[in-house]
Amino acid sequence: MIRPPYEPCPGCGLLAPGGAAGCQAIFDELLARDFSEPLYFRVHRLLVDTYCLQHPERYCKSAKSLAAHLVGLCSILERGASRAVGEEALRRWLDGRTAIDKPELPALRGELTVTDVRGAATPEAHAAAVERWARSTWQAYSTLHGVARQWLEQALATEPARAGAR
Repeated sequence: MIRPPYEPCPGCGLLAPGGAAGCQAIFDELLARDFSEPLYFRVHRLLVDTYCLQHPERYCKSAKSLAAHLVGLCSILERGASRAVGEEALRRWLDGRTAIDKPELPALRGELTVTDVRGAATPEAHAAAVERWARSTWQAYSTLHGVARQWLEQALATEPARAGAR
């Protein structure tokens, strides 16, 4: 039997050479561009959280790693956190003793994939493509919006106490 040159990525469904490896290669290419061209970096955290939520088997194995990306997307899209670096309070909350349970994840993780971002030729087009992709993924996780908002509130509620303890 001859293997087809394109296989579906088990995370996002993208048909790519090598399936998951091909999808990861596109993501790695976009990450490299983020770090080599500062105008692309302005949506770095949004790009990372979105990719990770579409590939939770690799990037969201624990409840804390899921929270990092799910709450990261929530804080950016709903609260206006930095699209480049995310929410500092979330990072501090997750660095502590955070006891949370990992909920069941959706089987479908958005209609758009990393390949919908790859073709963006300018920083502005890239930012717009990442935004569309992130919103598609956030919508796919609609059953977990309440959990994400609750975790974000917990992170923000603990922030003043931690900031004062420094």
